[in-house]
Order: sequence, then C-alpha cells, then structure tokens
Amino acid sequence: MVHTSSVINRKTDMELVQAALKRSRVVGLLGPRQCGKTTLARQFVPADSLNYFDLEDPPSLARLTEPDIALRPLKGLVVIDEIQRRPDLFPLLRVLADRKPLPSRFLILGSASPDLLQQSSETLAGRLETIWLEGFRLADLGAVVQTRHWLRGGFPLSFTARTETDSVAWRQQFLQTFLERDLPQLGVTIPAVALRRFWHMVAHYHGQIWNAAELARALAVNESTVRRYLDLMTGVFMVRQLPPWFENLGKRQVKAPKVYVRDSGLLHALFGIASQRDLEHHPKVGASWEGYAVEEVLKALRPDAAYYWATHNGAELDLVLFKKGRRIGVECKRADAPTLTPSMRIALVDLKLDELRVVYPGEKRYALSKKVEVVPLVQQVNAK
Repeated sequence: MVHTSSVINRKTDMELVQAALKRSRVVGLLGPRQCGKTTLARQFVPADSLNYFDLEDPPSLARLTEPDIALRPLKGLVVIDEIQRRPDLFPLLRVLADRKPLPSRFLILGSASPDLLQQSSETLAGRLETIWLEGFRLADLGAVVQTRHWLRGGFPLSFTARTETDSVAWRQQFLQTFLERDLPQLGVTIPAVALRRFWHMVAHYHGQIWNAAELARALAVNESTVRRYLDLMTGVFMVRQLPPWFENLGKRQVKAPKVYVRDSGLLHALFGIASQRDLEHHPKVGASWEGYAVEEVLKALRPDAAYYWATHNGAELDLVLFKKGRRIGVECKRADAPTLTPSMRIALVDLKLDELRVVYPGEKRYALSKKVEVVPLVQQVNAK
C-alpha cells in the first residue's frame, strides 16, 4: 500500500501546536519548505477563510496592503503563511498580541529560523512560542515503513511518491529549486553553484566533526565564508550543527560541532543513492543511519538541550541529552546486535549519565548493563 500525505495522521505535531496555542499568543510553526506546514495549518484554519493569509498568494498580499486594517478586526485564530516574506509584520503582531482582552491569536508559518528572522525573535520576545516541523516522523508512520522512511526521508512528497524514481526526481528538483529560488527570496546572494558545491561537501562530512579549514581549502574560500555558508544552511533547516559537550575531566575534548544533513532523503539525493540496494552498498551507509536515528530521537524526545561528546583519545557518544534534570546518553548503531563498548563505559562514568540507550534498527530490546539498554529505533521514538 502506498501512503499518501492525506491519510498520514500527524497526530504528534497537531498536539504540539494545539498545546502551544493554548499557552501562547503567537505560535511560530517553523521548518523547511515543503515539509507540510501549510497542510497542518489548514487543519486549524481553512485556506479560504478570511483568517488565512498565504504570503505567496497575490490576493493575500493585496489584503495586507494595509496590515493593521486587515488584521486588527479578526477574531479567533489567524494564520500567516511564509512569514519570512513580510518581516515588517512583526511589530504589528506584537501590538495585536498585547491587546486585553485578546480577540485573536496568531499561528505564523516560516521557512527560516529565528536567527535568520532576527527581527521576530527581538520584536516578539516573550510572546512567541516556536514549534519545529521537520517532515513525517517515524513515530507517526510505524515500523513497517522504517526502511522506506530512512531511504526517502520525511518530506511528504518524497515519502509518498509512487516509485523510487519519482521520489528521487522530486528530491533532485527540490535541491535545485531551493538553491535557485527559495534562498534568493530570503535575500541570500551567494551563487547557487557555490552553495550546491558546499552542500555536497557537507554531505561527505555527514556525522563527522566540522573542519572549517579543510572545507575552505577544498572550496578555495576563507574559513569565515565557509562558516557563513554553514550557518545559512543551518538557519534554513537543511543542516544540523550538533554542539560538543564539555566536562572538566582533565581530558582533551573535541570542541568543534558535528554536522548532519538533516533529512536522510536529501542526503541520499546528494550522494546519488536511488534505491535501498544503493544505500546498503554505499560507504556512508553507517553515517546515514546515525544521522537518521539522531534526527528521529531528537524529534521524539524533544530534550531541553542536545550535544555530542568526544575526546582526542577516541571516546565518543552520539548524543548527550538533558531532559527534566536527567542526563541521557544515546549511541546510534547500525548493527544486528550491539554490544557494550569501551567508549560507552567511559561515557557512563565521565559524563555521570543517568542512563545510556543504544538505538539500532533491530526489533529486540535488551540490557547490556545496569544503566545501558539496547532499544529498537521504532520503540525509542514512541517512548514518552
């Protein structure tokens, strides 16, 4: 059976948005283009409602010629889609959100992070609650399509494509459109060819520690330019920078971030991987699995803070998570039966972990020691 985006219930994301709208006057639903933000928002406010504004739609833009006149009389929930196209609306939203009694709340959708929309984070400070949307979650799809989800990624039109060929074609078109149209609309003036080369380089660093000097040499630019490219791709949700965790251990620890292409399907498109067979035989298959598992664990657990840990002696841990005062270590292993490693033992002691979970693609859950448990990924993402 082929899934379609209309029948996949994004229950988790719906619940997150509903809870945020009860707490906050303005909720930002942020994520990459084509990840399903608009479809989700239209479950709250229909597209033909006067309370729905799509800033890529000429009639909506025309209605906002005089924003105060258009927005002030509205009651209930108001949706503004593609907010990054009109950052001038943020000061008005602050005024409207401060009214007492409050006649309306706002759900704003954006394809850029608050760091890129700096005005929003400053103007709406204390009023804006952010929800991150990153494509379909494994938790909502189920174990039966885990392999497909890993190969195609979470973008709805990639995941639900009729064939593998159609899915690959959609992702290749997405990459081109994103670089040539979407980024320039955000005011990015870097040539698309340069950013595509950079994106390919980051793909080859996927799951590795960032080395700005090496990439700068390969691209024939300076390190500050490479850093700007990385921050830009992070800000539009294409790349994840996972910061290192430091402990005063008397050991030399790695202090550069780890980098991942956030969507596994886009990673595979950058590698030219078109099928599960291609993926299984690719030299980056282990790194691909690690990045996929890292993203799904972070989506599911929503920790207060997330890091990786590594020392120059070779000890490392894929994730160090802080959640409700607990320290949780996560190691992602593409293995049939993961075992306890010296790195895990060192991390348990040195990082004072409350528990360590070894996430893998298998089906059985079992303990390795008192505080270490092997957990199938599909069970981990469904854990509360």
